[in-house]
Amino acid sequence: MIPGPIEVDPAVLRAMGEVTTSHIAPNFIESFGNALKLMRKIWLAPKGQPFIIAGSGTLAMDMAVSNLIESGDNALVISTGYFGERYKNILATYGANVTVLQAEIGETVSLEKIEVELSSKDYKLLTITHVDTSTGVLTDPKAIAALAQKYNTLSIVDGVCATAGEETQQETWGIDVVLTGSQKAIGVPPGLALLVASEKAINVWKNRTTPVQNYYGSFTNWLPIMQAYEERRPSYFGTPPVNLIRALEVSLDLINTEGIENRVATHITYAKAFRKAVQAIGLQLVPKTNDIAANTMTAIYYPEGIDGNSFRKDISEYGVILAGGLHAEIKTKYFRIGHMGAITKSDIVATLSAIESALQKQNYNFEFGKSVGIFLSSLA
Repeated sequence: MIPGPIEVDPAVLRAMGEVTTSHIAPNFIESFGNALKLMRKIWLAPKGQPFIIAGSGTLAMDMAVSNLIESGDNALVISTGYFGERYKNILATYGANVTVLQAEIGETVSLEKIEVELSSKDYKLLTITHVDTSTGVLTDPKAIAALAQKYNTLSIVDGVCATAGEETQQETWGIDVVLTGSQKAIGVPPGLALLVASEKAINVWKNRTTPVQNYYGSFTNWLPIMQAYEERRPSYFGTPPVNLIRALEVSLDLINTEGIENRVATHITYAKAFRKAVQAIGLQLVPKTNDIAANTMTAIYYPEGIDGNSFRKDISEYGVILAGGLHAEIKTKYFRIGHMGAITKSDIVATLSAIESALQKQNYNFEFGKSVGIFLSSLA
């Protein structure tokens, strides 16, 4: 129950275990092409250009900016935690003049502050962390993308801990790049960097005045590959991870069959009930309000007097694994729970039961069984 890599559907695991085929075999070409088509449906970006590349979510972050930024361009990072800082470092690597709007821990950056900054100079692009995995804070990409359009600024959404779990209407909202990794709400084992670029973003890339300063991640090398596979033609730049891409096709098909709107609604329903359950036994979330709490994961402070290491060890004895803190300033003060992808009601009930048992072992004062009851009654 960590916020990635997550548990995956048995059908996805079976696809991973299929005989490894050639990257130019007809059946693989069909899988790759179909996965690209399905990404447009899940991202709600019918005119977008999908990319499926061997790598992590960080590679997707890298590709998104390295193809669009040029040395000396202004870039704005809207940061709600650890991964905003990572985007600052990536942008600086490519010579961007980076401005960071940093939210306080557990808060978001106000739209007023963002607009004031956008109006102060010409920004080539801005980055948004949809859900920062270090804090569990949910940012509203729709409103920020609207501001980006107002000031003719490209918008990049880091959806690593959000895409397919939080509402994202890329084309309707005018977002230029939405990226993620395979191991989160997409529901595939780690190893794929996934992104969809808008027509505007592709045009900006095509009209660069300097070469892309990234060989492996350059659209120059990968766009012809994506186009070929979508046209069901073999092509080669780097050998694709054929089993992972086959698993991706299966997972995207499962999401598409359910309907992305239904999949997101289920995440929201479970998350609201889960937050209500843990708050009912006195636990405090890292996000300052429920309105900005993610629906794919939850970050929770340890109660006073609870030893975090012992707490997580006790929980693991019930067959449940949770993540410790990631944000440097509060690393030892909180823990994180993932509830995205193929997670079921039973998984969450088991997690709440393990949390209560571990708290009881450390003599935390609460009504035993209350969180489970609240979660189930909330769903009912």
